Amino acid sequence: MAHEEPTEPGTGMHLARTDDNADEIDAVTALVEAHGGARVGVEGVLADLPHRVRRTFAPTPRLLGRKVTTALTWEAADRRDPHWWPQGISTSVRTGVDRDALVVSWYSKAGAGSRVSLVDLESRGYQHVLLAEPTGKGGRPGLKPLAIHAGGIVWHGRYLHVAATGRGFFTCLFDDLMRVPDGAGIETFGHRYVLPVRFAYEATADKGFEKMRYSFLSLDRTTEPPVLVAGEYGSARQTHRLARFPTDAETGLLATAEDGLARPVVDDRGAVRMQGAVVAAGSYYVTASQGSRKPGTMYAGRPGAFRAHRWSTPPGPEDIVWWPSSDLLWSVTEHPRKRWIYAMKRTSLPS
Repeated sequence: MAHEEPTEPGTGMHLARTDDNADEIDAVTALVEAHGGARVGVEGVLADLPHRVRRTFAPTPRLLGRKVTTALTWEAADRRDPHWWPQGISTSVRTGVDRDALVVSWYSKAGAGSRVSLVDLESRGYQHVLLAEPTGKGGRPGLKPLAIHAGGIVWHGRYLHVAATGRGFFTCLFDDLMRVPDGAGIETFGHRYVLPVRFAYEATADKGFEKMRYSFLSLDRTTEPPVLVAGEYGSARQTHRLARFPTDAETGLLATAEDGLARPVVDDRGAVRMQGAVVAAGSYYVTASQGSRKPGTMYAGRPGAFRAHRWSTPPGPEDIVWWPSSDLLWSVTEHPRKRWIYAMKRTSLPS
């Protein structure tokens, strides 16, 4: 993508990768296996999808959003649940998974941490997976719920990156995804499957620089290797920056300097109340919420020169992802009884 010169170089803001939790995850796996569980990976979950999304039409086009072409909704319990709120969305594109699948993140308002839902678009089945941090260094192995907002996610290869606002973001390896049976002594808050955190990218900054808030994430596939895009939700009085982190062609993880830090190129000309941003065909496409009662806004174009498309989405739009082969933009909404996974034609949003 031909990117305009940013207004802020971003050299004072960076991410520092933590140690790998491989040993702790192996210990948890041994505990789970001793009680009849196992590591099953993403393929194991996609073979066990007890819930169903369904095609839906909102009562009026005004409520669903003017640009929506396809809308799916959750089963009634998830559609109405006041405790779990959908946030991030990503796809199985170029992940090695031979199913057209979406992954959606949720955060809990009841102390259960965060989770993701794997959705098979062909069968329309889905399954919830709890996100968790390994515990018990030097003691009994265990897991605790990952207590973050999970406002955006990126599924890249075998890795899942989950935004954690001021903390940076957490990274999971789908190969670690495990089925946890009853009696294993691990609190799963009713979830059959758990995905542990491998490591984190902690938000850091030099003196005099404000740390980035990692409100949402996406992957810019218009470059090679891809670039991870992060952005900030912010009011008119806050910053609303967009950051671009190069990835390593061999590992798919963030590229780092000699000091081990990942440094972005940052642009401070994002939109107010951004909930998600993705790059496709040379333009940014940005969701912005207007509360729980009004349809959301889509912005298209480049930072500093966005074109607003109002009333484009349902109320409460969140993260956004681009599906290159269909040229569709997929997003998700958060409010109870107004929860959709929906798609828009990218070409319907000129910049």
